Amino acid sequence: MSLAESLSIKPDSRRAKRLEDVNPEDFAWAIPIMRAGYSGRGLVYLVVAGVSLWSILHGGQAEGTSEAMQSLQGGWGTAVIVLIALGMLAYAVWRLVDCIWDLEAYGRGGKGLIARAGMLVTGGAHLGIGVLAATLLIGRSGGSSGKQMLDSVLQNPAGQIAVGIAGVLTVAAGGFYLMKAVKEKYRNHLKANHFTTHWNAALKAGLAAQGVVIGIIGMLICYAALQANASEAGGLGSAFDWLQGQVYGRVLVGLLCLGLLGFALFCFVNAAYRIIPKAADPGIESLGASLRAKAENATS
Repeated sequence: MSLAESLSIKPDSRRAKRLEDVNPEDFAWAIPIMRAGYSGRGLVYLVVAGVSLWSILHGGQAEGTSEAMQSLQGGWGTAVIVLIALGMLAYAVWRLVDCIWDLEAYGRGGKGLIARAGMLVTGGAHLGIGVLAATLLIGRSGGSSGKQMLDSVLQNPAGQIAVGIAGVLTVAAGGFYLMKAVKEKYRNHLKANHFTTHWNAALKAGLAAQGVVIGIIGMLICYAALQANASEAGGLGSAFDWLQGQVYGRVLVGLLCLGLLGFALFCFVNAAYRIIPKAADPGIESLGASLRAKAENATS
């Protein structure tokens, strides 16, 4: 079986041809960066979802990223914040090198350029989380300045349009995550083994929860653009607040936090078992290819 076939890529596709003459050893250096990045990303969601669930169980409210990290300051919590900052930097670097060296073999066509641009956007967003963690370590908070900057942008009609477009794109990103969860396309990027096979339901739920969160954040950004009011926009904390105000909001927030724990697991699983096409062993088999082979054998 060729590398393209083991990764569920059609042998005659352009992507498969891009992998034909690639030597995985040339890109092995990218694997540690990827592992560090996904581990840091998983740690962020583990902290936010864990702190929020603890708060809810004790009669409090779910916490956003900044508030959750602020609650960790001091002692071991400071060490966790340092790991988050380093992990987010690693994830941003990973997305950058993934884009530049086209490690996923997307190519330079229209879809490939969109996919690679998306890597830069997600890398930049997570770098922002890393900067937030660093500012907490030095005793500063960038939340209010960010709101002030957004408010000044929204005072201009062109700024409102730009923020509205950003909101729509964010909603679309949330839909993309949900589509990946429903169609289980993420399975083509994970190694097939006992763990990934038996924990697929948790991975799927975690990815879907991430899509819901991003979709809510996108809607809030759109609403902020319509109202020309920066206070209507926000990140994960604002998404929790909005959901809290709905019918059975406390239950919904709790379920979403459980889902985000699943997304933390999804990130850690990617850190351990993600396949980088240009750095993959030719004999490796993806979870998607393995499950399809089992389904075909069962029906034959």
